[in-house]
Amino acid sequence: MTDKGIRTAFSRFMSDYGMVFVLVLLCAFFSYVTYKKQSPTGTTAGQMLANDILAKHSGARVVILAVESEEARAFGDALQRNLEAGGASVVQRTHGNAPALNKALAGLAENGTAVDIIACSEKIADRAFVQNRASRYANLAHTKVLTPKAYYWPDFLKVSNLHGVANRIPVIAIIAIGMTLVIITAGIDLSVGSLIALSAVLTAFCIRKFAGAEEATTEGMVLCCFAGAGACALLGGFSGSMVTFLGVPAFIATLSMMLIASGLAYILSDSESIYQVPESFTAFGRGSFLGLQNPVVLTILLYIIAHVLMTRTVFGRYVYAVGGNREAARLSGVPVRRVLLLCYTICGGLAGVGGVIRASELKSGAPTFGFMTELDVIAAVVVGGTSLLGGEGKILGTLIGALIIAVIRNGMNLTDIESNTQKVVLGLVIVSAVILDRLKKNRWSISRLVEASV
Repeated sequence: MTDKGIRTAFSRFMSDYGMVFVLVLLCAFFSYVTYKKQSPTGTTAGQMLANDILAKHSGARVVILAVESEEARAFGDALQRNLEAGGASVVQRTHGNAPALNKALAGLAENGTAVDIIACSEKIADRAFVQNRASRYANLAHTKVLTPKAYYWPDFLKVSNLHGVANRIPVIAIIAIGMTLVIITAGIDLSVGSLIALSAVLTAFCIRKFAGAEEATTEGMVLCCFAGAGACALLGGFSGSMVTFLGVPAFIATLSMMLIASGLAYILSDSESIYQVPESFTAFGRGSFLGLQNPVVLTILLYIIAHVLMTRTVFGRYVYAVGGNREAARLSGVPVRRVLLLCYTICGGLAGVGGVIRASELKSGAPTFGFMTELDVIAAVVVGGTSLLGGEGKILGTLIGALIIAVIRNGMNLTDIESNTQKVVLGLVIVSAVILDRLKKNRWSISRLVEASV
């Protein structure tokens, strides 16, 4: 490839996916500002402390002190299991509050029990009854107190936090696929947030009313999920019909549908949550496959399908053609009305899928689900490089945009930025993306004019 070809390819990549560098910079920034001392807990802490004890004090007699909590139990279990497997002996293990732990130490002192090491968390090690053990209990004067070693690491890059980011993104990312198609055609869909609520409520309503409520079978729940998503696809198609056949501006058509869908959700649910669904209903939203939660797997599959659809099929070319110049597309034989109708139907259907996921995650359907989600979805699409003027945009760019929005929200939560300020920041992100898009188009127009004049 020639130098010119390389420059052209790089320029095209930056135009389509340049926001990936913004994503990397955001991750680096939030990693820096959340870099701090970490105290390991749970199973990891138990394993780390056991390894330290076995490496330096083989065969030691150990007392384990921990508070009463699920995490502390996991710490104690892992510590005891690894110590005993490595040849050390656990003299006593106590879980409880400070008085209970103090009493346990006093009992060991009274009985004259030989103890080499007191293994506990850093908080317990700082307690007065542990710090003053030498003056209070002579036989514990030379007992060492060991805690899991602290280390420095960003809160943002904790595995649990990254999993949290990944698990919170599917609903927005899935709906953003449909929104990308609509915006590429120079439209907009403001109803997706309300469609999430309607889908969740309708799915839960059907399970309660027709599938046996808490006794519903898997087949019955699947049919109810299709009913919820299918109804939203129909409503999306209705919005598309108003835009396509009646010439109603997309903003007005979908704003009306937003109100209709929200009203239907409140009517169906009597303005309350519907929670009469079986426990197994949560398998879709909370279950996992190959170590990834089911919604994450579904998101990956849908993006692969959408990417192929938009880059390798006639329909994808039609969508770009309609967004670039609707009249020229019509004169070229593109079925403009059919394309527009299908884009809005897909957007509505994917919003319905998002509602099913939300209902499964929360094991209920509520008319408040999806409130203001349309802003996050539109932000993800615009930040991902799709032009609000139509004709430009990439599916994978939208995924990058969704990740950027998720990272910004997560980073602001980690740095304790209050909710109102978060709204301001998100608004500025959207405005900045729109301004960059307009500047890019203006530069292109100016360069074309200059070339034409020459």
